[in-house]
Amino acid sequence: MPRRIESHFIAGPAGRLEALLEEPEEEAPRLAAVLCHPHPLYGGTMHNKVVYRMARGLRRAGIVVLRFNFRGVGASEGEHGHMTGEIEDARAAVSWLRARYPQIPYALAGFSFGSVAIAKLGCSGADAGFLMAAGFPTSRESLKFLETCYSPKIFIQSTNDEFGPRVELEAAYPSFAEPKQLVWIEAADHFFGGALEQLEEAVWKAASSQKI
Repeated sequence: MPRRIESHFIAGPAGRLEALLEEPEEEAPRLAAVLCHPHPLYGGTMHNKVVYRMARGLRRAGIVVLRFNFRGVGASEGEHGHMTGEIEDARAAVSWLRARYPQIPYALAGFSFGSVAIAKLGCSGADAGFLMAAGFPTSRESLKFLETCYSPKIFIQSTNDEFGPRVELEAAYPSFAEPKQLVWIEAADHFFGGALEQLEEAVWKAASSQKI
């Protein structure tokens, strides 16, 4: 059966948020996930190619995916919230998604700036089934909060990520609380250049392995 795609506007803390809901192609969803995009001030939107590939991988794992534009991006209202506001946008998206699918668990996923937003939201007491962080930046934010974050965490990183270099992430990763998983993708840059297929496969495989 063809997948269902719906456009929505979600009530957010700074105004309505433009969103796109996509269900799996072949089955009823077993899980619902909010997926967050990269930095709003540097061209990040829910249509980013990495976010699109992540959504495909998640749907293949039987997950319904809600992508949305942070405040001030696309048709979303408001102005850039310097991460704090975007975390609240993600919280609003989670509330909407859980109301739409109250019988199934939920997860959080994000790329780059969006991966930090979902990690901070998920590690602040939210009961997400797992957190999936692709292109996780290591140099702009303190990573100490991950030392006491006991939600299941999946990091998917390019081997040549200029914002989350391999040497930095490998140095910090041992201090992150379990459960955790780190997947390296041989790619040209932060945006998984030349390896988007491999990224999608890694997302599908990691999400499928989560027993929630």
